[in-house]
Amino acid sequence: MSKKYCIFITALFCAFIGVFLAAGAVSPDRTNSELENRPLQQLPTPTVKTLLSSEFMSSFETYCNDQFFLRDGWVAMKSSTERALGKNENNGVYFGREDTLISRFEEPDQKRLDTNLGYVDQFVQNAGVPVYLSIIPGSVSIWADRLPEGAPNADQKAVIDQIAQKTTARYYDSYQNLWDHRDEDVYYRTDHHWTSLGAYYGYVSLMDALGMEAVPLEQYTKQTVSDSFYGTTFSSSGVRWVAPDDIDIYVPDPGVEVESWFTGAPETGSLYNWDKLDIKDKYTFFMGGNQSLGVIKNPNVDGPKLLILRDSYTDSLVPFLTAHFSEIHLIDLRYYRYSIPQYIRDNGIDTAVVLYSAANFVTDTNFFTLRQE
Repeated sequence: MSKKYCIFITALFCAFIGVFLAAGAVSPDRTNSELENRPLQQLPTPTVKTLLSSEFMSSFETYCNDQFFLRDGWVAMKSSTERALGKNENNGVYFGREDTLISRFEEPDQKRLDTNLGYVDQFVQNAGVPVYLSIIPGSVSIWADRLPEGAPNADQKAVIDQIAQKTTARYYDSYQNLWDHRDEDVYYRTDHHWTSLGAYYGYVSLMDALGMEAVPLEQYTKQTVSDSFYGTTFSSSGVRWVAPDDIDIYVPDPGVEVESWFTGAPETGSLYNWDKLDIKDKYTFFMGGNQSLGVIKNPNVDGPKLLILRDSYTDSLVPFLTAHFSEIHLIDLRYYRYSIPQYIRDNGIDTAVVLYSAANFVTDTNFFTLRQE
């Protein structure tokens, strides 16, 4: 290799670095990544404490990564290159068959799982009403045949069976109905949630457990409200080659009254938030997104009052329930810190349901709230 060639390569490399340094310096910092659906690190301010603890350098490194010039394009190129080289996973997301992105399910911490079950058992003792529990399987279990060959993965069904056997709550099975319909679009390909169709089968399971009759699927008319949904697994995978999902609804807005507590005070809410279809996180179309408390009242139904301790899967399930309950109360334990049994007494609740996805139930650290009487 000649000296002139070495100088040329070195100069070319320095020019490449210089161009990106200059571009990064003049381009404005972004506050959020719409593709990744997360806030981006802003330029940290050094202090004596952060400099001595290395916190500043760690934050500055994250800042450089997050604000790198044309970052989204480089992320897309990286994932496409890895796919071409035969890699089937990135950032805990498998590149499955039929362009399905599936989050890996890790073996849960048994101590955390037993602790959460213990809190549910305490709630069963203190609630004063029948308490049902169900664990919603993820696509990693129902669509396991779409996973890459030999993909490492914990047995989610075995974990769900363990929960069903140990709990003192009235466990009902959400797994079988989804399994029986696994050839249908019961999950999104680019998101971890079930679709409205998957939620319908979860609704049927709940109705069966409560001894109530579900509305037959054929009595609904499916309406596609978006054909451009890219969800959480898409955001974290780095993949950019898959087609978007559709978001469908089956239940037209029945004119129910909705109150939502996104902050400390109630505000008028809605089952469907149409403005959310214009943003990246389109799943918040259902119920408007995470909230500590939501109350849905249907004055046209003379039915019981239902409380659901929930995660976000419940948001697309609720529309199906409005035909059966006069009131549906939704509590998110991540944000609600008051006594649930007292809430049940104050609001005349007839039945309580603890309904969580498997991935959330085995990792959630907020069930301690259920110790309160």
